[in-house]
Amino acid sequence: MRDLNDLTRPTVPSGAIQERMIAETEERRGVVGPAPALPDDAGAPAALRTALGEAVAELAPQIVDLSHDIHDHPETGYEEHHAVATVAALLRRHGIEPEVGVYGMDTALRAEISGAGSTDAAADSGESAGTIAILAEYDALPGIGHGCGHNVMCANSVGAFLALAALARSHPGALPGRVVLQTTPAEENSTAKEILAVRGMLDGVDAAIQTHSYAHDVTHQTWLGVRRLRVIFHGVPAHAASQPFMGRNALDAATLALTGIGLLRQQMLPMDRLHAIITDGGQVPNIIPERTELSIMVRSKYLETLKEIAERVEEVLHGAALMTGTGVEILTSEYCNEVPVRDNGPLLSSWARSQRERGRDPLAAGVLPETIAAGTDFGNVSQRVPGIHPLIKVTDRPDVALHTPAMTEAAGAPTGDAAALDGAYGLAAVALDWLHDAELRRAVRADFEATGGAIDVAGFWEE
Repeated sequence: MRDLNDLTRPTVPSGAIQERMIAETEERRGVVGPAPALPDDAGAPAALRTALGEAVAELAPQIVDLSHDIHDHPETGYEEHHAVATVAALLRRHGIEPEVGVYGMDTALRAEISGAGSTDAAADSGESAGTIAILAEYDALPGIGHGCGHNVMCANSVGAFLALAALARSHPGALPGRVVLQTTPAEENSTAKEILAVRGMLDGVDAAIQTHSYAHDVTHQTWLGVRRLRVIFHGVPAHAASQPFMGRNALDAATLALTGIGLLRQQMLPMDRLHAIITDGGQVPNIIPERTELSIMVRSKYLETLKEIAERVEEVLHGAALMTGTGVEILTSEYCNEVPVRDNGPLLSSWARSQRERGRDPLAAGVLPETIAAGTDFGNVSQRVPGIHPLIKVTDRPDVALHTPAMTEAAGAPTGDAAALDGAYGLAAVALDWLHDAELRRAVRADFEATGGAIDVAGFWEE
C-alpha cells in the first residue's frame, strides 16, 4: 500500500509482470521447440568453419578490446568520431584500407574483401557467389552510454569481417564472392540506414546481416516499423483571466490530441505502440498558449497497419484542431521513418547452427512475446535485400531490458565479451555459408521473394 502521507516519490514497478513473462517464455520454448538450423552438409565445408573458429579465437583479444574501447567512449548519433577512427585503425593494422566518410556521412565507414575459387560448384563454373554486407552500429544513448549494447554489435561485425579476411589469407579460395563491412551511424536518434541506402549503400549487395544485443539468444523477434511525427498546433494568444474567450488554446488542442491517442490504443494490436510527448506546452499560465508542439512515434508490426495507424493518428490531430479552433501542422522528415524488419528464414537457419557450434541455443521465432518488440532502421535494409537481425545474449539476467543502465553494465561485462566473440563467429559463419552454397543462396532469394520481395521503402509513404 502506498504511503499517502508522502506522494513526492514514484512507486516502483512490480517485477511480477517480468517474472510471468520469463516463465511463459520457458513454457513456450518447450512447446515451440528449437530454432531450425542448417544441416551439417549444407553451407560452407566443416573444415572451413573450423578454420573460421580458429581465426576468431586468434582475433579474440582485439575483438574484445574493440568492444571495451567503444563501450568506454560512448558517442551519440553522428558524433561517433572516436568509434569510426578506432575501427579504421584496427582494419589498417590488418592490412585493410577502409573508406571513411562514405555516402556523405562523416562517421560511416566501408571496407571490402573478396577472393576467388570455391567448393561451390556454381561458383567454380564461373557463376559469381555475389556480395554479402555485414552492417555495424556504434552509437550510444545520451546519459546511459551503451545501454543498447552497440559496442558488442560493432565488435560482432568488425570481428566477423576480420575473421573472414584472415581466412581468405590462410585458405586461398575461401571467399568466392565479396564481403562488405559497412558501419551505420545514428541508429538511436535517426534513420541513417535509410539515408545510406538511398545514397547507394546496398547497390550490388545481395544480402545483409547484423546482430543486436539482448537478454536472450533469439533467432527472430518482432521489430516494429516506426513513423515519427512532429505536430505543431497554432492558437491565438489572449489574457487567460480577463479575455480568455478571445483566445484559441493550442494547449487544449495538444491535450485533446493526447487523449485521443490514448483512446486509440484500445483498438490496436497488442504489440503495436503509440508514444507522444509535449515538447512545447506554452510559456506562462496566464496567457492562452499560442503554440504547442508534440513529438509522436507510431509503431506497428506490419507495413499495412503502420500506415493505417499513422493515418488514424493524423485524424485524431485534425479532430483536436477542429474542436479547439486551432491550426495544426503535421510534419515528418524525409528519412526519419523505419519499416518493420523482415528476417530471412534460410539465413536464420545458418545463424542458429553457428550459435549452437558456440554452445548457445537461440530461441525460435514465437517464443518471446511480441509485446516486448522495439524498432530499428535495419528494417529499411531488410525490405530491400534479404537480411537477418538476430539477438545475442549479453547478460545472464533475463530481466535486463534495453536502454537501461543494467544493459550498459552487461555490455561491458564478461558476458558481453563472450557475446562479442560468439556473434563475430556467427556473422562470419553466415556469410561463409552463403558464399559457399548456391542452393542456400537460391533458398534465401526464394524466401525473400515469397515474403514480398524488395519494396520501395523511400516511396512507401507516398503510395
